[in-house]
Amino acid sequence: MKHPHLTWRASAVAIGLMMAAGTVAAQTKWDLPAAYPANNFHTENITQFANDVEKASGGKLKITVHANASLFKATEIKRAVQGGQAQIGEVLLVNFENENPIYGADGIPFLATSFADSFKLYQAQKPVLEKLLAAQGIKLLYTVAWPPQGLYVKKEISSVADMRGVKWRAYSPATSTIASLIGAQPVTIQAAEVSQAFATGVVDSMMSSGSTGYDSKIYESVKYWYDTQAWLPKNAILVNMKAFNALDAATQAAVTKAAAEAETRGWKLSAEKNEWYKTELAKKGMKILPPSAKLAADLKQVGNIMLADWEKKAGPDGQAIIKAFRSK
Repeated sequence: MKHPHLTWRASAVAIGLMMAAGTVAAQTKWDLPAAYPANNFHTENITQFANDVEKASGGKLKITVHANASLFKATEIKRAVQGGQAQIGEVLLVNFENENPIYGADGIPFLATSFADSFKLYQAQKPVLEKLLAAQGIKLLYTVAWPPQGLYVKKEISSVADMRGVKWRAYSPATSTIASLIGAQPVTIQAAEVSQAFATGVVDSMMSSGSTGYDSKIYESVKYWYDTQAWLPKNAILVNMKAFNALDAATQAAVTKAAAEAETRGWKLSAEKNEWYKTELAKKGMKILPPSAKLAADLKQVGNIMLADWEKKAGPDGQAIIKAFRSK
């Protein structure tokens, strides 16, 4: 005959184990692939977002951030979220312009060249973007703009004519189009490969932010950066709609609240970091220069051609976005 005290203890242990198992089962785990290094401001902002969600949900939702394209390549993340291989992920919207022109609205050169104008363009684009993503089973949580795009080159230039024949890093349909219009040779290189591509001579020019140049240590291979302020592409945090809908109402609220805070924080951080990156690049020996009047005029012409082409491809939705942007 078992001792009553031992029987009680065994029951208590069993109940405790069951409760512990229930606690573990109750925690939902999401993977969040990101394309940029852990110390990039976008990734740091995402990490804070993930921490905020876990805290606000009382540990019911844990989001693990996989930085620097370690889980999926940049161009694979959207498909992974859409198909459920990752519940949530970070994408650069302009990467998907070939899928639908709407994704490329913020990659049109010289349409929105400041943080204020970029945010206005986002507000004009957002309703169409949300509808487009929802049709693919994806929910838009938030976006953050990159600092304005400048021109990295290995030689001093004064016009677009000086760019003919250079090997140009292309990372989106828009950047490939720019290469074609200025007579450069486009080479597809993702962010994680930039440093090696420049160091080995695979490319010798690109349009990108001070952030990308600093993160990839491009100053080791390139000495000129022209502050053209061409456009401000946006990163977006997307979540699989089924995964989001499977959360309880309180956890959903925790996610959307943390996302709103991450968006506000991220845009502010991007603006602050813009000047910091330029200062740091200069400290590393890069010449930070304004474009000449001729170079600026040439690039503006490229922008006008691309805007007209984009509006034609994007149809009524695209035209409505541009109209709403210009009326704000």
